[in-house]
Parts: sequence; structure tokens; C-alpha cells
Amino acid sequence: MPSLQDQLMKAGLADEKKIKAIRKEKHKQRKQQPKGQVQVNETEVRAQQARAEKAERDRQLNLERQREAERKAVAAQIRQLVASNRLPRRGDTPYQFVHDRKIKKIHVDEAMVDQLSRGRLAVVLVSDQYEVVPEAVARKIMERDAAAVVALHERQQQDTGEDDPYADYQIPDDLMW
Repeated sequence: MPSLQDQLMKAGLADEKKIKAIRKEKHKQRKQQPKGQVQVNETEVRAQQARAEKAERDRQLNLERQREAERKAVAAQIRQLVASNRLPRRGDTPYQFVHDRKIKKIHVDEAMVDQLSRGRLAVVLVSDQYEVVPEAVARKIMERDAAAVVALHERQQQDTGEDDPYADYQIPDDLMW
């Protein structure tokens, strides 16, 4: 089987001078390259770039999946905390609070209204429902997701509570120790 050069010469498309010039040019190119350096192929470079881009996309996708899994885990923890610690809402007294710049209302009894306003109880949004939980549970929920706690008032320093045995006694202003 004759080479391509022979076939081109036979067909009259190439002559001896052109073939010698092309061989000389290829020889010069090979000589000019430093020893040990291989000529870089464009397709290899593109393939490496494509692999690097794919690895970056995969990494970003994995990070997004991991964040989504963490969000789901936090939501499950919050649901579990609320389910095990929510207080039953019975009563006809409305308690109003602001959520997403809208005034919302839940019905609870008088004691719960007092405790909600004092900061001992909190309103939490879970699964599109408002639930009432104790303050300690609300603080735990806030550590996981602050947006889940809708209404939690800060306690006042002088608010000692209903179970304070000295609540009925006034402290004199001129008391000296």
C-alpha cells in the first residue's frame, strides 16, 4: 500500500520539492522543541478543562445536597421538640402577635396569655401551624432556626414570677445594709 505522499505525487497534486519542504519543516519543529517536552494536544487540554469543570459542578451539587440534608435534619429536630413539649391550647382569650408583618391570633386561656406576655411561653411556627411551647424549648429551637420562633418576649428583670414567696412585700427605698 503506497503512502499518501506517493498517492498525491501520482495524482499530480504534489511534487518532490513540496514534500521535501514539508519534511524539513517538520524536522525543524521537532528539533526546536526541548528534549522531554511533549507537544500539548488541544483536545487533551480541553478534556482536562472539562473534567475540572465537571468536578467543580459535582462539588457544588454535593454541597447543595448536604445543605438540604442539614435543613431537613434541623426541621425534623424542631418538629420533634415541639411535638414533645407543646402545651395544649384551650381557652377563648385571643393572643395576638406579629408574623411576617401580619397580625396573627391564637386562642389560649388567661394564664397562657399572661405567661406569653411575660416571656415564659413562646409561639413557634411548625408545619404551618402555631404552637405554644415553654421558653426553654423556644431557646433550643432558636439555636437551630431563629425564624421558627415567632413570638418570644424578653423577661423583665423585676419579673420574679408567681412562685416568688416575697412578691407581696415591698422593698423600702431607704434600706441600708
